[in-house]
Amino acid sequence: MQTLSQLKSGELAGIKRLALSENLSSFPLEILSLADSLEILDLSNNQLTSLPDELSLLKNLKIIFASNNQFEALPEVLGQCVNLEMVGFKANQIKHVSEHSLPPKLRWLILTDNRIEVLPDSLGERSKLQKLALAGNRLTQLPLTMAQSTNLELVRISANRLTECPTQLLSLPNLAWFAFAGNPFSQSNISIKSVPEVSSSSFTLQEVLGQGASGIISKAVWNKPQSNFTDDIAVKVFKGEVTSDGYPEDELQACLKVGNHINLVQSLAQVSEKDYLALIMNLIPAHYKNLGLPPCFNSCTRDTFPPGFSLSIDQIAKIIAQMENVFEHLHANKVCHGDLYAHNTLFDENANIIFGDFGAATMYHMLTLEQQKQIKKIERRALHHMIDDLLSICAVEDQNSATYNALSQQAGQN
Repeated sequence: MQTLSQLKSGELAGIKRLALSENLSSFPLEILSLADSLEILDLSNNQLTSLPDELSLLKNLKIIFASNNQFEALPEVLGQCVNLEMVGFKANQIKHVSEHSLPPKLRWLILTDNRIEVLPDSLGERSKLQKLALAGNRLTQLPLTMAQSTNLELVRISANRLTECPTQLLSLPNLAWFAFAGNPFSQSNISIKSVPEVSSSSFTLQEVLGQGASGIISKAVWNKPQSNFTDDIAVKVFKGEVTSDGYPEDELQACLKVGNHINLVQSLAQVSEKDYLALIMNLIPAHYKNLGLPPCFNSCTRDTFPPGFSLSIDQIAKIIAQMENVFEHLHANKVCHGDLYAHNTLFDENANIIFGDFGAATMYHMLTLEQQKQIKKIERRALHHMIDDLLSICAVEDQNSATYNALSQQAGQN
């Protein structure tokens, strides 16, 4: 994070990435002095309502973030930024998205948690678009032109007002990660009671184990001995607001609908109290570690891995066999995970896995049989991408093996 005083003094000349958060109500024109170098501009957590036409002078700008501001419209000047690829305006008050506001090279658009009711047809005309986050808006339909979005790989449309399944998305050739819970068309009447309800006073939270878009996971202990539950537990306390993936309530219901599986985090109980929603789970043993890292700006939708990290082909084959089993279990229960990635997978030294994070999960039993088939096909692409990603870190000595070649052929299927 830099400061406005640094910018005005000229201290930041030549930088490629600028982040300013100083309760700004107007765009600092001094930013234009960075036109020859600036590639990433982060103006999140300010009070901005507009951007100047001169923004297009930032000829090298590739990424702009302006989340948690006061924008009521997506600025049209963005459409004039010829090299802009990633636009993030999460948690504003945006109602209007002009057909002229979308840059020609747009790859990644984040408009989560706004007030958008209609999107322009020009969205489907952005041929490079790969990633689209629209959860938590007021959309009643999507542009029919999105049938042209052949490079689109990840879509988040949860927590909107869509009354019909957007079939123009279901046949897209590259769509692999799809979250659509919390819409009228995906509404379910069922309330899953596969685990008992307990009170929030029955346990005490300890150290935080992890935090995601939808909640915080902590180690916990029961306040009294429990005959029905293990002593080693973790508790996910859901955040109350809509997240990048949708509503916490939908995540909880999808997680419970899936039920138990040897390679899934086991749910034990739930808390459903006013202003307090939580899931009690088995504590994952400490020797498990993350299989991958989330996508970066450049990889966009694909996982990344630590430098130098590799797996043997036998480890990869074992992991994939377990993921295949998980995949079939999910879809036998008519649940689309929506976020099938290595970074949501834990593994141990014996290549045993535990898969989790149901933030983007959606129950789809209410869809037509043809739509259900398409949803399963979409998620199978994600599994094939995961195979491909794991093969990218396969030990060099195993890369000509029969198993490697067989998995590589499987990953290439669509």
